[in-house]
Amino acid sequence: MPKEIITCLLDKNRIARSLVRIAHEIIEHYPQSENLVLIGIRTRGEFIAYRLKEHLKNITNVDIPVGLLDVTFYRDDFRERLIQPQVKSTDIPFSIDGLTIILADDVLYTGRTIRAALDEIMDFGRPASVSVAVLIDRGHREMPIRADFVGKNIPTAENEHVHVRLKEVDDEDAVYLVRYS
Repeated sequence: MPKEIITCLLDKNRIARSLVRIAHEIIEHYPQSENLVLIGIRTRGEFIAYRLKEHLKNITNVDIPVGLLDVTFYRDDFRERLIQPQVKSTDIPFSIDGLTIILADDVLYTGRTIRAALDEIMDFGRPASVSVAVLIDRGHREMPIRADFVGKNIPTAENEHVHVRLKEVDDEDAVYLVRYS
């Protein structure tokens, strides 16, 4: 299926500003950060979580713990979508019981990834609450899930996709709107 890049939605500076704004919104919503943790959904949500951690540390001077989730086997569609899934490890090196979790990901689309992440988190314990922070919300929800903290809302058509590229994985920071024909 050929793809065509329509436009660059965010460059590295706009990504950075969006994440700083999300960090400020998190602190505004959760001023007591001692029970706050970040959990990034692999792959790009992991780096969103680490970047938010640094911004939160710059704002509050508190070093917020980060955990990582691989939701591959928790997805309801993994057998349909993935012929040979690339499974990475889940790493949550702390008890989540009673904590306030900020679940971080790059793009919120159908809501299925967040639902899978919530299922996996509940296997680790009982947090006080879970909020969702995403760089991009592109709409088209199939599950009753919303993001609490959003960098940018990008309404898309069904044949359009949002590609987030982060320097840790893709050697550049950019968000592209791509159309598949």
